[in-house]
Amino acid sequence: MVEIKDLFDLDKTIAKKLFEGKTYPWEVLDEIKGFILELGPTLDPEEYDQPYENVWVAKDAKVFPSAYLGAPCIIDHGAEVRHCAFIRGSAIVGKNAVVGNSVELKNAVLFDNVQTPHYNYVGDSVLGYKAHMGAGSITSNVKSDKTHVVVKDPEGFIDTGRKKFGAMLGDYVEVGCNSVLNPGTVVGRHTNIYPTSCVRGVIPADSIYKDKVDIVLKY
Repeated sequence: MVEIKDLFDLDKTIAKKLFEGKTYPWEVLDEIKGFILELGPTLDPEEYDQPYENVWVAKDAKVFPSAYLGAPCIIDHGAEVRHCAFIRGSAIVGKNAVVGNSVELKNAVLFDNVQTPHYNYVGDSVLGYKAHMGAGSITSNVKSDKTHVVVKDPEGFIDTGRKKFGAMLGDYVEVGCNSVLNPGTVVGRHTNIYPTSCVRGVIPADSIYKDKVDIVLKY
């Protein structure tokens, strides 16, 4: 089963301490809000503005006028939050990350240099360093029957105990346009997802996901 150490370079996120002492990446989802509320007041006011209560924005980040920043959230250095982006709260946007037009974030961690540039929904999810979501790709975070999300791997199943859990994308993952990552999807580092894919389960690192019966290693 894919663990935090297999997915992320924790030095590439302001949320590094959030992951300490945990094995599986989805274990952080219940703690994102509290972590932001604890970390935010410790951020250097010479480096971070606080435009609203419990919202911290690095002074060199660019937030477009029509973007909505819901509390609590942290926007780190060099990030861009573009027109009509909707940050509903409990979101950490890493250094140089892009939250594009009409993108919605909710209870999510974006590591440094993540790109969610066009019409993406990222809910109850973690996106690793330099992960990229193509236009229109989304993380689906609730099962239609509202039961607990189960992470399905050839080594076995793990009931996460959560009704809301989107996807965990490892460092450098590329998700093609208009793809749907079903609840509980975990994608290993350096893996590419073909456009218009419907993805579920654990996808190995260094792979190309063409469809559920055609996943090939890059090397």
